Amino acid sequence: MALPEPRTAAGAAGLAALLDDPARAVVALDFDGTLAPIVADPRRAHAHPAVVPALARLAPRLAAVAVVTGRPTEEAVRLGGFAGVPGLEHLTVLGHYGLERWDAATGELRAPEEHPGVAALRADLAALPVPEGTWVEDKGHAIAVHTRRTADPEAALLALDAPLRTLAERHRLAVEPGRMVLELRPPGMDKGVALTAFLREHKAGSVLFAGDDLGDLAAYGAVEALRDGSVSLDGSGGSDASGLPGLLVCSAPATGEPPVAALADRADLVVPGPDGVAALLTALADAL
Repeated sequence: MALPEPRTAAGAAGLAALLDDPARAVVALDFDGTLAPIVADPRRAHAHPAVVPALARLAPRLAAVAVVTGRPTEEAVRLGGFAGVPGLEHLTVLGHYGLERWDAATGELRAPEEHPGVAALRADLAALPVPEGTWVEDKGHAIAVHTRRTADPEAALLALDAPLRTLAERHRLAVEPGRMVLELRPPGMDKGVALTAFLREHKAGSVLFAGDDLGDLAAYGAVEALRDGSVSLDGSGGSDASGLPGLLVCSAPATGEPPVAALADRADLVVPGPDGVAALLTALADAL
């Protein structure tokens, strides 16, 4: 299977660096919409069937593979089918945007104490009028309000935006928008912060990041800052810093909807949903 060609010079350089020195490369991937198709009930989402076999072939040749997701870590591990797979010893799942961490090599899960604002938010949400079909997903360290099942998901999301932001401000929580969902979670951590720390930990020589929704923009920003040299993994930065090669991949919706423009416009490579991401991972494994 042939590798697709990035449409940008920066992306081509990122891919070349990964292929030239895979032992120093990190592949980081969102879960929903990237490794797993978007479904009406997120509890029924599962990784694309070709993803785990591709990662099991790919991971031993890389510095590390990370799944960076807004989901609770244990849930992502279960739905992804990542536990106990030979070849995935170098896999890490960074859940709740990096608040939680699970390492395949040890099976250890690390998680912080619950933010007090999340507990207070639960009581307020119980009394908040919501459109019929709205689903409130309690993730433990965060609460997501989904409107995909309502009669008019976009109108429902718009109607809930202001009251949910008011509650978030009251309880000192951040609001993370996505496709037909608003998530309220503790501030101070996002996919960009989590990804940068992970790359620093592994002394990465290159990075590939793939995502599909607004929550992935922070990771896009982190990769862009690292490759233009404004941020570096040794803590320095500036105009003289040498950049970290990186490839940004956008997973377009498998439903035929247009991709999130904020990602697609900045991506070096756009692929057709989890099918395309699985094919890309398989082609990388073939190439290595």
